[in-house]
Amino acid sequence: MQASEPHLQRRARLAAQLGPGGIAIVPTAPERTRNRDSDYLFRADSYFLYLTGFTEPNACLVITDDGRSTLFCQPKDLEREIWDGIRLGPQAAPAALGVDEAWPIDELDQRLPRLLENRGTVWYPFATHPGLEGRIDGWLQKVRARVRFGALCPESQRDLCSLLDEMRLVKDGHEIAIMKRAAQISAQAHIRAMQRSARMIRAGEEVREYHLDAELLHEFRQHGSQYPAYSSIVAAGANACVLHYRADTAPVRDGELVLIDAGCELDGYASDITRTFPAGGRFSGPQRALYDLVLASQEAAVAATRPGARFNDPHEATVKVLAQGMLDLGLLNKDNVGTLDDVIANRAYFRFYMHRTGHWLGLDVHDCGSYVEPTELGRASERRDPLSGELIKDRPSRILRPGMVTTIEPGIYVRPAEDVPEMYWNIGIRIEDDAVVTEDGCELITRGVPVLADEIEHLMQG
Repeated sequence: MQASEPHLQRRARLAAQLGPGGIAIVPTAPERTRNRDSDYLFRADSYFLYLTGFTEPNACLVITDDGRSTLFCQPKDLEREIWDGIRLGPQAAPAALGVDEAWPIDELDQRLPRLLENRGTVWYPFATHPGLEGRIDGWLQKVRARVRFGALCPESQRDLCSLLDEMRLVKDGHEIAIMKRAAQISAQAHIRAMQRSARMIRAGEEVREYHLDAELLHEFRQHGSQYPAYSSIVAAGANACVLHYRADTAPVRDGELVLIDAGCELDGYASDITRTFPAGGRFSGPQRALYDLVLASQEAAVAATRPGARFNDPHEATVKVLAQGMLDLGLLNKDNVGTLDDVIANRAYFRFYMHRTGHWLGLDVHDCGSYVEPTELGRASERRDPLSGELIKDRPSRILRPGMVTTIEPGIYVRPAEDVPEMYWNIGIRIEDDAVVTEDGCELITRGVPVLADEIEHLMQG
């Protein structure tokens, strides 16, 4: 398969959905200034990347309903290429990317009105590119100025995300192969961080969260990943109870747990793994009890992740196991919260488990795609949230299909409180794997790093 073939196929699929006279406009992301004359490392817009595989900034793709694609990109410029690197350029783009034609990006305002002329519907991603709507209005004004010459102006504008989100939700073989490789790299990074933590503690060396973060970054780049998929969470001790904590300077102490939530991005695709491990290599009794509970809840969620099931099913399976465990271990007092059914109905578990069990994964770490089944949008019911009092409209959650990729990431986070046994204070645990829905269940592509407590302890002796 040629490198551009998956992108050719995606553009053809999209063109077929634009309708008679449809035209789609897909810009890439802008470069962003970090400070003064230094930019953040550029990362292409995910929709644009999905359709082109092109990673240069300052570009825009146009697709029409007849399948024709036009790329606007940076022109060749010897002086800028000396500073910023070699550009593909419009002349080489058709052969390299399989587009029908390419033009310099500075001709976009000149050429777009003619491309829009006599079209029926303009498709573009709504509310994702500040200023894009205004530019489109300007182009359409130029089309209207030609109506006395027989030009027709598009009569409608539609959100391109509605089409691309559905396409991106089910991954093809090319995408899954990349995601599996990203998962392998990330799994090895977690192993490396675990083992360094135990080695440094055994050697009597001071360990900080940033030491373990450095191991992750080294392994990502060592194996060809372009960047971390998101800011890595390396949380030692009580910091693990902060859901979006960032790797910082806190000490990593023997006897405490470390929670690492980190994954690399490879060729645009994210991986997302969380592991929680004893800093020195051995779980204490209370740590082990909570860890085994979270793992049991993940196993229940994995069993519920299969074609034909609903997206919410793994979360509901997780909550049932966690809630029962909270009652059994004394985190929740039966006299105060009632039965298991009461705990679930009143969301009494929420103080220890306050996030969902999974999210879509792909070009974005929280990938696009509706969590509501599109064939059942009309079925809705209302309920009052028992904690916030907010009125919530429930719709049937998504039916899982082969090729969808989701995370499975239950957790438990115990902050100090008078009604909570002290032996559990400041313990935060999350276990997360990436799951590809298959024909008969799901495949966990991140199990290159172990999850069983005994296996983690054995690994950390190495």
